[in-house]
Amino acid sequence: MRILHVTPYYYPALRYGGPVRSVHGLCRSLAELGHDIRVYTTDLDGPARIGHPPGVPIDVEGVAVRYFPARYCRRLFFSPEMGRELSRRIDLYDLVHIHTFFSWPTHIAASIAARHGVPYILTPRGMLVKDLVRRKSRLVKSAWIRITGRRVVEGAARIHATTDIEKEEIRRFNFKLPEVFVIPVGVDPADKFPGSGGPVSPTIEALVRKIPLLLFLGRINWKKGLDRLIPALRYLEGVHLAVAGNDEDNYRIKLDRLASRNGVSGRLTFTGAVYGEEKRRLFGAADVFVLPSYSENFGIAVLEAMAAGLPVVVTPEVGLSREVEESGAGLVLNGDPGVLGPGIKDLLADPVRLKEMGERGRELAARRYAWSGIAREMEKVYQQVIGEKL
Repeated sequence: MRILHVTPYYYPALRYGGPVRSVHGLCRSLAELGHDIRVYTTDLDGPARIGHPPGVPIDVEGVAVRYFPARYCRRLFFSPEMGRELSRRIDLYDLVHIHTFFSWPTHIAASIAARHGVPYILTPRGMLVKDLVRRKSRLVKSAWIRITGRRVVEGAARIHATTDIEKEEIRRFNFKLPEVFVIPVGVDPADKFPGSGGPVSPTIEALVRKIPLLLFLGRINWKKGLDRLIPALRYLEGVHLAVAGNDEDNYRIKLDRLASRNGVSGRLTFTGAVYGEEKRRLFGAADVFVLPSYSENFGIAVLEAMAAGLPVVVTPEVGLSREVEESGAGLVLNGDPGVLGPGIKDLLADPVRLKEMGERGRELAARRYAWSGIAREMEKVYQQVIGEKL
């Protein structure tokens, strides 16, 4: 099969994680199965631009990636050059797989695919959640849904959700939905985390000696629930919290004030983004991984923690919470600090239980979430959709 993936950004470099790396993991694994996988994306790299020649295919671990300039409307990833190339070449593909929702590449790829009769699959990547639409840029996002988003969703051959929770959220919108299928994100084994063996900063060297150590890894963003986790430290005397991730919208300023008000500043370390060996060392040193998000369609960092054999604590709003609870890989706790803190305290007091949870998580990650198996599940969906067209 010849499959085109369209996404606003595609940087499998170590400094990126979450949805970015999951798109590459899928594309790489499909290519390993023998499929011709191409990616169209923009050249935006955070505030900068990626340094590849525009429109020239770049081989990234067996995946041919084309980066197109996005000179205007950066927040929408607007790239007329990508649109022109899609119009010229879309007939060459058996199917188009579109990632994310509130972006110009999603709109233009769906529109051109529909015009040429090429079926497409849409993966919203957690963006179709009513509460998130309401809480951030509600008017703009609501207008986007009315103007183009509804047409994109209803014109898809399939909608891909990564968890049952995300599937339920998508159904809350008043769309005439095509079939919504669930295939999770995959994970690489802990001993194959990209960049392992590299340098480690003095901050990380000192941090991994803290006992006991809680680990949060992800964007520093209101959605992640750090305003619940930091006050929970009041119930965890002697426990240190490592917060690893990029700061978004200067949110750390609010968190520093929150830590000071709760008297826990001395037991909190912000590391900034970590990857490679630093990430591996933190997973290896921590006693518990915590993700107390208000909304999380999947929770890739949770899966990575389980692959590393680390017990996890998540809130019910995290997409993987059902799997965590059913497998016994950790705890699902209410995000209220008065519940979260004592729950973690009880867990830390039981080393045998911690070890058992870690082993269950490692087994689940290897059995259910290996990229090779995820790619074969997606391959079957592609075959169904292409067969329907024929």
